[in-house]
Amino acid sequence: MVFFKFLKSKLSQFMTKTNRLVILRHGESDFNIENKFCGWHDAPLSEFGVQEALTVAIPALAQSELEFDVVYSSVLSRSRQTAELILSKLNCAYVPIKEDWRLCERHYGNLTGCRKRMVADRYGEEQVQAWRRGYDCVPPPIDEKNRYFYTICSNPIFDDVPRGEFPLAESLHMCVDRVKPVWKEVRREVFQGTRVLMCVHGTVARALVQHIEGISNEAIEKVNIPNCVPRVYEFDLKTGGLVGAAINLGDQEYIRRKTAQVAAIGD
Repeated sequence: MVFFKFLKSKLSQFMTKTNRLVILRHGESDFNIENKFCGWHDAPLSEFGVQEALTVAIPALAQSELEFDVVYSSVLSRSRQTAELILSKLNCAYVPIKEDWRLCERHYGNLTGCRKRMVADRYGEEQVQAWRRGYDCVPPPIDEKNRYFYTICSNPIFDDVPRGEFPLAESLHMCVDRVKPVWKEVRREVFQGTRVLMCVHGTVARALVQHIEGISNEAIEKVNIPNCVPRVYEFDLKTGGLVGAAINLGDQEYIRRKTAQVAAIGD
């Protein structure tokens, strides 16, 4: 009798099915290199950002033998370009990419195009960190005097944004709310066995972390996501719960250094 109970336990463990979700922040853009607020400006990947995808994200994914059935990205080119590089180098360019405007970076309003250090020198580091990390702190809305106003507002990649929902500035909280419907769609796919990679932006990755891990508003303010480091979640398909904590793939010292760099205002 004990033997059969033991066998039943082992069979139950064997039959337990899980699925993984990978969240990855795109490679550094030209604005990242220049330490500027970017948001909804469609800044392309820099040469360094391309190399990040090639030397950080792709080796980590390949060594873990992760495969994907679908990739989600925003409509911004730095997100999609990172996704395309990854799929190409993993020899799975046939995998579809689903673009969604709701996965765009948070809108930094009138801070768009400004160097973070110059803004900190003018308004103080505490205010800048509140704009960058505060859950409910909204930066000043972008106006026509901002050199990127018309470029953003007239960009056809945003044609699918419903009337009345085009933001002029967003807090982290607003971004979390915007991302939630997409997360629900992705969650359903994951629980159906679809292997999903999400190539997104820093604040969107933080929003997803909050939705997935259920951490508090205060805790998410302190979460920083380095570029091109795959963050892997494993889900129990029977219970819907997480199996263990998230795993960041790659060299851990590199990840610690890049995470600290993201947290800082910089020069």
